[in-house]
Amino acid sequence: MNAQVRPKAVARRELCNALRFLAIDAVEAANSGHPGMPLGMAEIAEVLWRRHLKHNPADPLWPDRDRFVLSNGHGSMLLYALLHLSGYALPLQELQRFRQLHSKTPGHPEVGVTPGVETTTGPLGQGLANAVGMALAEQLLAAEFNRPGHTIVDHRTWVFVGDGCLMEGISHEACSLAGTLGLSKLVAMYDDNGISIDGRVEAWFTDDTPRRFEAYGWRVIREVPGHDTAAIEAALVQAHADCGAPTLVCCRTVIGHGSPNKAGTHEIHGAALGAAEVAAARAALGWTAEPFEIPGEIRAAWNARATGAARQAEWQRRFAAYAEARPQLAAEFERRVRRRALPANWCDASQRLLAATVAQAAGIASRKASQNAIEALQPLLPELLGGSADLTGSNLTAGRSSVPVRRGGWGNHINYGVREFGMGAVMNGMALHGGYIPYGGTFLTFSDYSRNAVRMAALMRQRVIHVFTHDSIMLGEDGPTHQPVEQASSLRLIPNCSVWRPCDAVETQVAWQAAIERLYGPTCLLLSRQNLPHFVRSAQQLNDIRRGGYLLADSDGPAAITLLATGSEVALAMSAREMLGTAGIAARVVSMPNCGEFDRQSAGYRATVLPRALPVLAIEAGVSNFWRAYTGFDGDVLGIDRFGESAPAAHAAAELGLTPQAVCARARALVQGKRPS
Repeated sequence: MNAQVRPKAVARRELCNALRFLAIDAVEAANSGHPGMPLGMAEIAEVLWRRHLKHNPADPLWPDRDRFVLSNGHGSMLLYALLHLSGYALPLQELQRFRQLHSKTPGHPEVGVTPGVETTTGPLGQGLANAVGMALAEQLLAAEFNRPGHTIVDHRTWVFVGDGCLMEGISHEACSLAGTLGLSKLVAMYDDNGISIDGRVEAWFTDDTPRRFEAYGWRVIREVPGHDTAAIEAALVQAHADCGAPTLVCCRTVIGHGSPNKAGTHEIHGAALGAAEVAAARAALGWTAEPFEIPGEIRAAWNARATGAARQAEWQRRFAAYAEARPQLAAEFERRVRRRALPANWCDASQRLLAATVAQAAGIASRKASQNAIEALQPLLPELLGGSADLTGSNLTAGRSSVPVRRGGWGNHINYGVREFGMGAVMNGMALHGGYIPYGGTFLTFSDYSRNAVRMAALMRQRVIHVFTHDSIMLGEDGPTHQPVEQASSLRLIPNCSVWRPCDAVETQVAWQAAIERLYGPTCLLLSRQNLPHFVRSAQQLNDIRRGGYLLADSDGPAAITLLATGSEVALAMSAREMLGTAGIAARVVSMPNCGEFDRQSAGYRATVLPRALPVLAIEAGVSNFWRAYTGFDGDVLGIDRFGESAPAAHAAAELGLTPQAVCARARALVQGKRPS
């Protein structure tokens, strides 16, 4: 009787080379891409993904999976090769279509496009900051939901980073915060190859990275030979031991390892090797398979479906026991983390909150109205996770139920420090992780610091809420450095970014509720420092706020002009309407708190709000060109096409022409058919 044939053992060298040549072949087929990093990090990836990463390729959204982030996202083919070989729904044909139109293998990883990709990376450093947000979400959820004898939140966040990620300033912002908060389940693998696009980094990047991270409060594992799988294994075993701090594993690698003539040079960073060098690499590494061919025994050794299914099944058994012992907590976990749904009573409760705001009729700053909304929403939405970039008392992002997040404990309000960009990208990571609805505040003028994180949230379709206060030159004495002029319009230009500039407490409450209900994109709330009057509305007008633009005040008699305004300038338009009325000019006032929502309305509705037969004067304390789409060439815009002034608010407004008298003068000119100057 023949002995049973055992599967052939596969050398780890061959497992690593499978990653390398899938990357090489895909980049060659596309004649585009970045082969250097996949070749250089293959051993690190093999050890992590085959020995340490907790995941299930059959269910990329399993809540207690480890998160893996490729912050150096230009090396995307390494991730695609890992996903394909591990058993995710990423067939070989998609790798063969790398960087092609509508493929699942775009040039940089995109969440929602490729199964198993946790975040969209490419802008260097942001993936690292996303990973900090994911690790923070895990730590907070564990503190909130785990109970003695029942651990349902227990996973790590792993992130690959390169020199470019660490050169970007956002790495300092996010990693300093991670060390302060003691995110012990965050592990960063540093691909220390000394090469960037311009060449050897020693001419422009001489930081002592290990000491830098030790100063942040991280555990640093130094000088790990990045092509020695045993050394990498030992480092990751050490990283698993909880020391109360995040871990940086510094791996010395050679970019393009295995390429005989280009390894260790910047030439291999971002260009295909070429046929001759591919052949040389195949010979040097002893890889005899045809392009895109993976021998069966190597493919079998990589497949993680069985182990992944077993790990998820074990977690599911633990969760079932948890649900029996803690049914209310389990139901809340299911709602927030698995279904990402709002509470069952959300519609009724939110209507009651809006009715209460209408009844209060408060003439307050919209930043204060925002704080009132937060305080009312917190008991209804325990997943609200707030914060501010060292401006909590000015942004008013903390409510009576806010608990500060501190090292090792639970909280629902984060003191981000003066780290706007880091805050934005960390919030993106928390939103991607699930379980929380993150919001964070700073001044509108400082949205410039966090703009690319806002853009990435829009690209990734993540529910993140930015509270941008001090929204105009009316903050006064702080002067032009702090007075936003172009920021509102520029935020509106970001696709899939919802921008609200409410004119009173009622519109602010509606904006908050719309932001909560907006599941697939970020929201920016632009809020005033100064008090704003309350406006009385009909039931229909209340409903129409959600449409982004609506008729707030009709004309007395046949209308001669429409005054279109946002935010604090709505009050200016209403005052001008009265003055024009006494002069025999009947004016309508349209409030447009959200241009994007208005643009999505039917042509018929938009025509009732902005009739083409009437000239339109748009009024906003910001750059004017954005509003030409609504006024046309025959209309006019009263805006600010220069920087502001350091002066008391009323004096600054007068200097810059934001007065009822100035509105009336421009309106009269339009009605009389004079071309605006």
